[in-house]
Amino acid sequence: MTTPTIVIHRDTDVLVQAVAARLITRLVDAQATHGDASLVLTGGTAGIATLRAVAASPACAAVDWSSLSIWWGDERFLPTGDAERNETQAREALLDHVPVDPSRVFAMPARSGDLTPEDAAAQYAETLARETEKRAHSGAPAFDVLLLGVGPDGHVASLFPEHPALHDDRAVVGVRGAPKPPPERVSLSMPVIRSADEVWLVVAGADKAPAVRMALGGSGPVQIPAAGAQGRRATRWLLDRTAAAELPPGLGRLSSP
Repeated sequence: MTTPTIVIHRDTDVLVQAVAARLITRLVDAQATHGDASLVLTGGTAGIATLRAVAASPACAAVDWSSLSIWWGDERFLPTGDAERNETQAREALLDHVPVDPSRVFAMPARSGDLTPEDAAAQYAETLARETEKRAHSGAPAFDVLLLGVGPDGHVASLFPEHPALHDDRAVVGVRGAPKPPPERVSLSMPVIRSADEVWLVVAGADKAPAVRMALGGSGPVQIPAAGAQGRRATRWLLDRTAAAELPPGLGRLSSP
């Protein structure tokens, strides 16, 4: 796994603008290299603000949106169109404003009828197996960039500290009893998160500072799942100053004064 790169931005607005610009560049580079690209989205305040910034960027049109596959790292197990679903928020922030190919937008299944979180997870795993390029040795899906937020407790996606889902090596897991509402969710597993070429952890807010400190200070991934979220080629912690406030001096670099 990779040594994390830590970049600290002046405030949340600068953070989301910088991440948006970096993401556009990374997707354009990936498409130039192998003709298309794949992106895993996250929810949360900073994650959705980043998508809005992408949509508003003058460089947005540089991405060939029709040659981009869109996935989600986790989802709240709620009905289609619910305002709390990550999919709903991502569509409103970005996907409804760019010419994506609908057949390449892979939302996690929503609550419907007798469908359970475990059923939804199995369905999404089948879609991953069918629609993604595979790693030669592990068989795990290949993603160019996988975006994550980090909770105050150190959770990423819907993988919470000491939760059974952390120990599940299936590609996608159903989550019950999550400590943050709603209690039922669907999440990529940690092995799939770690299969991405690049994992970007986008974190803003003073309430995240202890989790950031512990994740980057040697805590284990069972206690602080964010500590285990690493990319194959790059792991980027993209922080605002308040989220970085408890890091030791000299750890990370400031993006601007």
